[in-house]
Order: sequence, then structure tokens, then C-alpha cells
Amino acid sequence: MSVLGTILSKVLGHPGDTATSPAPTKPAANPAPAPTANTGSSTAAPAPAPTTTAPAAPSATAAKPTVDVDKVLSDMAAHSSQKLDWRNSIVDLMKLLGIDSSMVNRRALASELGYTGDLNDSATMNTWLHKAVMQKLAENGGKVPATLLD
Repeated sequence: MSVLGTILSKVLGHPGDTATSPAPTKPAANPAPAPTANTGSSTAAPAPAPTTTAPAAPSATAAKPTVDVDKVLSDMAAHSSQKLDWRNSIVDLMKLLGIDSSMVNRRALASELGYTGDLNDSATMNTWLHKAVMQKLAENGGKVPATLLD
């Protein structure tokens, strides 16, 4: 899996991380019984027409659950033995997620995200990477605070 794919999976696939989730679709409760055949008796009432409602098909554009990125990462940080500044540092964010934060791995992430700057200017690249990762989280179902997207 790619570095970005691992980040997205660890943050957006974290259990208990949804801020909102779609309501489950319930099948129609107790559909009406099938009509019985008319036996030809003049005293038998005609069987009522079936009135079942088919369950709604899932929409192709069904809304994905929204993941509260700040909550997920804050919860992870609260349980970490290290004090990590994940809100500002791509290195600390990667450490928090248990991902190798080496320069080689950050350069691979930069390549995945289309970074065109100098790969040897780590401070500039790291700042760009953090913003780009937060943007990708937002694009993929994450609710990211505006302060992390600036």
C-alpha cells in the first residue's frame, strides 16, 4: 500500500471515528401475504391486491460517513506515550499513525502527492506535505478543521 493510502486507511478507517453516518436501510416490515386463489365460492370475498413496498435500493451517490479527523487524531495522541505535534508536523503525524517518518518515506509521499519543489529542502517539503495530507483526508471523507487546511 502507498504511504498516502496507509495514512488514509489509518485515519478514515479508524473504528468509532464517524461524526455522521447514514441511517441503515430497513426492509419492509411484514409484507402483505400473497393473494389466495378464488375457489369459486360466491361467499368468498376477493383477495386484496398486494400492498408491499419494495425496499429502497441503495443510491449510487449515497453519502459516505464523515470522519472527524481532529477527534480521531486527538484520541490517538491522548493514548500515545510520546508528545506529538501532529497538527503542525508531518513527521509527528506519521509517527502518531505508526508509519515510518524517514526522509525516504516522506519523499515517497511527496512523489505520490505530486510535490514539485526541492526534495532536499525538507522544511518546505514537510510543510507542504502536512497541508496536502490534510487536504487529501478532507477529499476522502474526513472532516478537517479549517485551521489544518490553511
